[in-house]
Amino acid sequence: MALGVLGQYNRNLRLISQLFSQAKIMARGDRILIEGEAEDVEKLEKIFGKLVEVARTARAPSVEEVRYLISQVEEGGDLTGVLTDVIQITHWGEAIRPKTAGQKRYIEAIKENDVVFAIGPAGTGKTYLAVAMALNYLQQGKVKRIILTRPAVEAGEQLGFLPGDIFQKVNPYLRPLYDAIYDMIPASELEKYMQTGRVEIAPLAFMRGRTLNNAFIILDEAQNTTHTQMKMFLTRLGFGSKAVVTGDITQIDLVGVPSGLAEVPRILAGIPGIAIVYLDRADVVRHPLVKAIIEAYERAEKAGKGEVNGGVRPQGDSGAGGEAA
Repeated sequence: MALGVLGQYNRNLRLISQLFSQAKIMARGDRILIEGEAEDVEKLEKIFGKLVEVARTARAPSVEEVRYLISQVEEGGDLTGVLTDVIQITHWGEAIRPKTAGQKRYIEAIKENDVVFAIGPAGTGKTYLAVAMALNYLQQGKVKRIILTRPAVEAGEQLGFLPGDIFQKVNPYLRPLYDAIYDMIPASELEKYMQTGRVEIAPLAFMRGRTLNNAFIILDEAQNTTHTQMKMFLTRLGFGSKAVVTGDITQIDLVGVPSGLAEVPRILAGIPGIAIVYLDRADVVRHPLVKAIIEAYERAEKAGKGEVNGGVRPQGDSGAGGEAA
């Protein structure tokens, strides 16, 4: 238990002590004594309490996971279910878990609603967690198939300029969806799923005219859908289906037309069965530099220095703060 909490060679303890330098932390046997300001003591109690909870699952939290916990506590996030709730097991035995309070809210929203929008910056796990939930639903028999889609080309799906047949043209744009699935199931199993129609990966343009029953549908990179495309996609939903729409409204590549995802909060907010989940830099679970980069851009944009292309922001980029990845 102590090894799981403190980390190998006390790495977790050293990290926490470094970030809470004003507090005094002493590990004695199976007890941890904390002295310091009341606010620091309260935060440290939450952190060590969660580490004990994780260690009781016979798993040793990593240094990166400890960083996530500290970040969540500093942001005032609820740690319930964080690092302990298992969504999916990869084919090499690794458990996929929500690592932040925002990710936990996202997972709960998917469970409780038929349509979920996840809006936030890169690295917050929007796509990855949606794919994990989709595989979980498929393997439990809650849906009969998974459909993964995204705009094939950011600025209007102009495929004619690319070499090859239609599938060769769109494959590069769908690659991130393949990558997420390959992380969770063997390539041979994915190939079998695709041959039997249990998993389908297709560009958004292929969705028109279809009704999707008993399916878990994921629309990725939705910030690059137009108003018409978003409406078309959402009206494909059939009986027994669930849709998850992910995107980053700070990285819109459309030119001259508004983003269909950016309009969603105004048009669909408050409708029962639809949830809109906002993730932010506190939910970034990639390399620590990703979070620092997002923060730097946010500061620059707030200071009026975030212009590009000679000081002109691309049309359709709302500049709003807000994207798994």
